[in-house]
Amino acid sequence: MWEILIYAFSMFMTGALLFLMVYSIITLSDLECDYLNAQECCNRLNFWVRPKIVAQTIIVVGFLTDSNLWMALVNIPAAAWVIYEFVTVPRGNTGLFDPTEIHHRGQLKKHMRNFVIFTGWYLITFFFYLYFMILAILKGNPLETEAPQHVNKF
Repeated sequence: MWEILIYAFSMFMTGALLFLMVYSIITLSDLECDYLNAQECCNRLNFWVRPKIVAQTIIVVGFLTDSNLWMALVNIPAAAWVIYEFVTVPRGNTGLFDPTEIHHRGQLKKHMRNFVIFTGWYLITFFFYLYFMILAILKGNPLETEAPQHVNKF
């Protein structure tokens, strides 16, 4: 039962992260097309950096509590990358997305590329979690049942 809950929770968190990645791509596209100014765009994106880190870390911890080491190992690189990005923010920047630097040195394209990669990652892992949740629900073959006691065997 715990395994089913872990997969369902991971699916829910991954679905939320997938929605967040699409939102981030749309926000960066709005910045690129000049529908948003850099300050507003960066404020919107920086707001969601910490929840993304927490969600990705909770997924890893959830799989570790279930002793599902393979899924934890699959998710550790994504969690490590998100934490690495957050930790390596240069001093003086307002956050991972800085309005004064987002148009310089190709950072807009780099952030867009990272969001598209993570969108693909979350999409793939969402369907993996769905598949493994269904396997956990159907653990044991439901078609194989014991023979009823009242039936005579010849």
